[in-house]
Amino acid sequence: MTTRRTFLASLLAASAAPATGWAAVGDPTYLAAAKQGDGSFVLVGLREGGEEAFRVPLPARGHAACAHPTRAEAVGFARRPGTYALVIDCISGEVLHELSAPQGHSFNGHGAFSADGTVLFTSEQVAEGSAGRVGIWDVEAGYTRVSDFPTHGLGPHELRLMPDGQSLVIANGGIQTDAFDRTKLNTDTMQPNLSYVGFDGTLLEKVELEPELHENSIRHLALRPDGLVGFCMQWQGEEGAATPLLGLHRRGEAPVLCEAPLGDELVMQGYAGSVAFAGEGREIAITSPRGGRMHRFSETGAFLGAVSRTDVCGLATHEGGYMASDGLGGLILVKGETPTPLRRADVAWDNHLVRIAG
Repeated sequence: MTTRRTFLASLLAASAAPATGWAAVGDPTYLAAAKQGDGSFVLVGLREGGEEAFRVPLPARGHAACAHPTRAEAVGFARRPGTYALVIDCISGEVLHELSAPQGHSFNGHGAFSADGTVLFTSEQVAEGSAGRVGIWDVEAGYTRVSDFPTHGLGPHELRLMPDGQSLVIANGGIQTDAFDRTKLNTDTMQPNLSYVGFDGTLLEKVELEPELHENSIRHLALRPDGLVGFCMQWQGEEGAATPLLGLHRRGEAPVLCEAPLGDELVMQGYAGSVAFAGEGREIAITSPRGGRMHRFSETGAFLGAVSRTDVCGLATHEGGYMASDGLGGLILVKGETPTPLRRADVAWDNHLVRIAG
């Protein structure tokens, strides 16, 4: 029987079993959830140019997915308050495993594989109190639940594997929600944070915002290979506040908040839905479907400009800059201030474009 002790001891030395790789489904670069015209939901693989590589069904609206590093296998997560987390064979469309969070836990829309693909980490929270947990799943044992550890905050959302391959960075949104209807219970006292955590649950570093920004919920993450983390936020306070929605952080240093000019900040309506570094890594951007805007910043936090696009949200690194998606089925390449339409699909893209490692 797999135990947490033996599992963690072998984690870094283990290697994924040989399996059919992503080439079998056309070498996609991205994964994205979407809604089809008939009201059904799918997970789609997209190539660098926006061409569709595959399309497999989902049982309900999806939020984000994570891709196995070597085989054509993805874990699709439901958009909250949905509860599913499905391991999907992207070649056949077959659901290989349906993951079940422990009683009293719920999945929070995101997950990440270890570098060798032997472990899946899932973002979860406890229903009563919204304490964050990271679920640990043994992939080679058929996605067996091994254990979990704390995220060191409330209401976690996205988590990412750090470039060292031995730790995670976690966006703890700080929001406590009602276990039944997701009413926000603590916006006056919430404390979002960015936590760096070892695979055994050890807290390596925690970053909190200044007190006046305690209602800025940290939600989504971008990573540069040198360890620079971008985090985007969603304001939970009084409407009309032009708070910064993007931060940059490197371990051991203070966070840098990236501010747009007042008019541009107001257009975002306090909401950043996705974040990504550009292909060369020297700039970073966030999107707001509420504002229909994408904001670009330098790697040091200086505002570089805005791109207008109705209902834009999905955003990912592209060799030529960024790939972005919108709720009208559009896919665009953004390089500098110039958006170039790639194609329009017969779907409504959901919040995220997830780049497949490799």
